[in-house]
Amino acid sequence: MSRLLQNPIEYLKGVGPLRADLLKKELGVFTYEDLLNHFPFRHIDRTRVSTISQLTHEADFAQVAGVVLQVDIIGQRSGKRLVAQFKDKTGVMELTWFKGISWVQKTIIPGQSYLIFGRLGFFNDRPQFVHPEVERIEVAQPLEKNYLEPVYSTTEKLKAKGLGGRQLAKLTQVLLSQISSADIPEFLSPTLFKELGLMERREAYQQIHFPANAALAASALKRLKFEEFFIAQLRMQLIRAQRHNHSVGVVFEKVGNAFNDYYSTCLPFELTNAQKRVLKEIRNDTAKGRQMNRLLQGDVGSGKTIVALLAMLLAVDNGYQACLMAPTEILAQQHFASIQGSLSTIGMTIGLITGSTKTAERKKILAALEEGSLHLLVGTHALIEETVKFSKLGLVVIDEQHRFGVAQRARLWKKAVVPPHILVMTATPIPRTLAMTAYGDLDYSAIDELPPGRKPIQTAHRYEKDRSRVMEFIKTEISKGRQCYIIYPLIEESAKLDYENLMKGYEEVKAFFPEPAYWISMVHGRQPAAQKEINMQRFVSGDTQIMVATTVIEVGVNVPNATVMLIESAEKFGLSQLHQLRGRVGRGAEKSYCILLTPPSIGKEASERMKIMAKTASGFEIAEKDLLLRGPGEIEGTRQSGALNFKLANVLQDRPLLEWAREQAARVLDADPSLGKPENQPLRIYLQQHRGAVNWSKIS
Repeated sequence: MSRLLQNPIEYLKGVGPLRADLLKKELGVFTYEDLLNHFPFRHIDRTRVSTISQLTHEADFAQVAGVVLQVDIIGQRSGKRLVAQFKDKTGVMELTWFKGISWVQKTIIPGQSYLIFGRLGFFNDRPQFVHPEVERIEVAQPLEKNYLEPVYSTTEKLKAKGLGGRQLAKLTQVLLSQISSADIPEFLSPTLFKELGLMERREAYQQIHFPANAALAASALKRLKFEEFFIAQLRMQLIRAQRHNHSVGVVFEKVGNAFNDYYSTCLPFELTNAQKRVLKEIRNDTAKGRQMNRLLQGDVGSGKTIVALLAMLLAVDNGYQACLMAPTEILAQQHFASIQGSLSTIGMTIGLITGSTKTAERKKILAALEEGSLHLLVGTHALIEETVKFSKLGLVVIDEQHRFGVAQRARLWKKAVVPPHILVMTATPIPRTLAMTAYGDLDYSAIDELPPGRKPIQTAHRYEKDRSRVMEFIKTEISKGRQCYIIYPLIEESAKLDYENLMKGYEEVKAFFPEPAYWISMVHGRQPAAQKEINMQRFVSGDTQIMVATTVIEVGVNVPNATVMLIESAEKFGLSQLHQLRGRVGRGAEKSYCILLTPPSIGKEASERMKIMAKTASGFEIAEKDLLLRGPGEIEGTRQSGALNFKLANVLQDRPLLEWAREQAARVLDADPSLGKPENQPLRIYLQQHRGAVNWSKIS
């Protein structure tokens, strides 16, 4: 980075201390470089002006020129809005503002001519702009030819201080006039740069802000998107290569009695080909003398836990201990119960430590762990406490890894002289492309087939008018000896509203299912842990037929006898969460059902989610659809990861460019693993200068 680009933004002509403070607070623009990287989110072609009569439902954005007839404030308080009647020679339309009303009212003058640009909508079949961009013009003012004007994101506070989109463009023009190619040096080697046929960096920055034409704008965008992907992939592959080449790991040399006895006598079913493939990958990793860091992704019920257990037995066979950390006490207890039951015939010792483990039991477990007589330990984040000391820790398994912080996970590795092997598991559907971008520094495995005998869950979308029929269906299932979940949404903004909705729902359920013919458990976030556990266990043991709950049961309840999942207000859930909830049923031999209950009218996107759930069973497919609907930044577990903080590139829309960038990064590192060749020095310098720009740490 050149010294010029490191200059504080207040030194740029036209900014000064007061505007600089606002730019820092509102846009995070602290330096010249920050302003340079505050890219326009679109360009307006000022040569294209429609008439009002030409505006149709097919157009997303439009530009019209005309006169403001009158401006009125309508409504009060939260419903207050400013509406301007706008006219050209072909018709009249409305311009509407819900925010910044006082500022707009001072700006818009009746009788004055304006050029209006915005997203086009229709109200009562009349065209309408909401929060349009407004430019005062003279009626006879000619429009510039071939003029693509950049549009920058700004805020009402900035606009009030004269820093709207136009002013940001002027500041960026001033900045670009001071910058030479030396300030934005090319970091691609001359050979690679020539082969790829990309625009030069300095020119790309010029054309992304102020393109001479649409073709040059597209070329600049391609160059800068490639740059984002290429640098991201290069960092990922360097971290991974460094781990592969330099990290030391314990060696699991053999497959011994514990693994073989369990595999031949205790397996509840034949492993799928996908499970066998993942096991082979784990065995290869752990035999090489370097630390394994592997992400295991698998759908709900795909058999990840069996694979993890076999990996833990591999550790035991080689004289090491293993532990499994789960995000909730309920899930930890379930893992412990299922593993303990299946290990009873092969003489393995296993312990459980959670926040509610009694002191005497905890002391006994910790002593056995430290002396080495305890082979496997299951627990919650209680495992990271300093009092938990292993004799010889060789493998750490983490379930639903995105629920733990990096610092929490790191404390586990420090419990062994040589860092233990790491296997992190998730049932959260993440598309493969996204997983390899967000977790590209980990080795990636996927269990992409379900065990034989698992019956598909029948999913149906029903409306409020069908409630009585739905409840009768549940009664029929209960009469067969089955159980049912009824789930209410969590509304993060209001815990009180959550509780009120749940209690109202609970009373409605009791009206349909009166005691003593039916018994109901209720679980929610406000309950004390002990009460929650009692209510859960009553349902698990079959004492109650119905579980009324919030999404607290999304992960970690395994009741094979439950065959119906009813999700209330299903339109309020994302696809990934709906799929996770659906996975709570279908765990036994009986046919299972998931019913999505919604009001009669829901939004287009919510309706699409219901259709996808009804026809798609695969978590991997659902993840792809979720990515299409919501975009990569919203996918659970990746929003805060730092791996998707691209300013221009989009993992979904630019997938071919991502793959291309990945190939080129691999090609560069294959030829020059340490980036030591003279032609790669600019690239090495760039990576060092921008080391802190993105947090790529996922596991260490």
